[in-house]
Parts: sequence; structure tokens; C-alpha cells
Amino acid sequence: MEQIKCLVLGSGPAGYTAAIYTQRAGIPTVICEGLQPGGQLTTTTLVENFPGFPDGIDANDLMERMRKQAENYGAKIWSKIAVKTDLSAAPYHIIFDDGTEVTAETLIIATGANAKYLGLPDETKYKGMGVSACATCDGFFYRKKTVAVVGGGDTACEEATYLASLAEKVYMIVRKPYLRASQIMQDRVVNHPKIEILFETNTTGLYGENGVEGGHLVYRQGQEDERKYDLPFDGFFLAIGHKPNSDIFKPWIKTDETGYILTEGKTPRTGIPGVFAAGDVADPTYRQAVIAAASGSMAGIEVEKFLSDK
Repeated sequence: MEQIKCLVLGSGPAGYTAAIYTQRAGIPTVICEGLQPGGQLTTTTLVENFPGFPDGIDANDLMERMRKQAENYGAKIWSKIAVKTDLSAAPYHIIFDDGTEVTAETLIIATGANAKYLGLPDETKYKGMGVSACATCDGFFYRKKTVAVVGGGDTACEEATYLASLAEKVYMIVRKPYLRASQIMQDRVVNHPKIEILFETNTTGLYGENGVEGGHLVYRQGQEDERKYDLPFDGFFLAIGHKPNSDIFKPWIKTDETGYILTEGKTPRTGIPGVFAAGDVADPTYRQAVIAAASGSMAGIEVEKFLSDK
């Protein structure tokens, strides 16, 4: 069974940055790319809010640069998926989808979180062409345009309010006859002149030639007064939550009720010696590439400190 000094699970901004730091510290590091090489960022197109690129940069190009930088410092990259872990005692035991088993002296969990989608085929069809799960990332592209936000919780209200500062019109598509958000967030969207809330409404599909041009909606689906109609809009934002990729660690590591890994204070320490969490898997609030990269650097520094203290 191969023994690894530092194993990084996940290959988004957090995972690659962590590996850059550990390798530069002389710590042999293996990155397991996981389900989505490059992470969630690769589902978008142009990234304009990552420092150092005044004209923006293609998301896949940005992640390829990070990958190459980690490789240049000596990190090994595996195209594997971790399916089982035993973190009961060091060295930690990890099993991958191809049957490979390794032990790791230190472990950085950077497996990210996946946005929840409605499950419509059109969401895949138009991903990067009008469908987004991050208003902060993609809202700029919809200045003076019309957008729709799906969801009725705090996140949806926050996304709608942010988009209303850029867009001409924002529709909130809410399947229930009420909002689940806190009262202060409800007041903000209800009283905002650019936001219109469509209660008891479901989206059944999207349409458009070269991108999203609108959605197929149903009012009071399945009821006697059901009404189907098409609503034109330029962008379709999902705000129904995220699922952290933390299931295989839950027997050993504390998480919140949603599954986000709980870390100690402002550090990436998980409470298990030598095991750290970075990026969206431990961040229910910001979910930004630059913040994920910063937390990756923190995890890399913590690994170096942990090993030197031993």
C-alpha cells in the first residue's frame, strides 16, 4: 500500500493552491482530481473577479494554469475519485474508485460543494449559456437585462437583491405560496421595485436559440387552476442550495446539518491531527474562487507546520 506524505482530495482553486504551498515547502504531494477536475469553477465561462487578470480569464484556462503550477513544483495528479476513508488513526486510509488504497500522513479535504439544480435537461443544455448558480460570479453579464432566480430562502433573496443592482428586472420563481427567508430578507425583495415574486410557480423547461431566452413556467402545477405560460428572460439563476461533497468523511469529521465541514476558528483544522479542510466544502457563505484559493494556502501552511512540529 502506497504511503503519501500529503494527499489533497479535490482539484479546484483550494486543492491546487494547497498543493502549490506544500510542494514549495518540500512536502511530496498527490492531488486527487475527483469527480470534476478543476472544480465548480469550470462550469462557468469568463472569470472577471479573480485578481491579476484585468480583462478577465476563461475559467478553464485559469484552472489549467493552477494545475500546471502545482505540477511544476512537483505535485502528482491522479484522475481518481476517493470513495471511502478511515480517519480513525494516522496514517489515514483512503480507498479510490479504481480499487487503489493508500495511507496519508496528512490530508487536505478540498472536495468542494455542488450547486443543487432542478434536474431539467435544459439546465445542462444551457449551462454557461444563461444558466448559473452564482449571481456574484455571473451577475455582471446581465446588466440592464432580465433574469430569473429560483428559490425562496435567504440565499435566493440575497441573489435576487444582488442581481437587482445590475439587471433591469428580476423574477423570483418560488414553488411555495410563501418565502422561507428571514423576515428582513423577505422585506428587501418584496419592497424592491425591480423584483417580482412569482409564487406557486415551477419551471418545467428553458428555451432559446444560442442561449437562454426564457422559461416554460407552470402556475399551481397539478391543481384545477393550473396555468402554463412562457416567460422571457436572459439569465436563469439557481438559488436552492448547495451540497458539500463531504459524505465519505462524516463518520470521522464534524459537519453542520447541511454537510459543510466544521473547522476550528478561522483555521482549516478539522480537529483530527493532520487533516484539514479548504474551499467550498467548508464554506457555506462565500463560495468564491479567490477565497477558496486563500483557504487552500492556509491548509498548505498548516500541513507544513504540522509536519515540522512532529
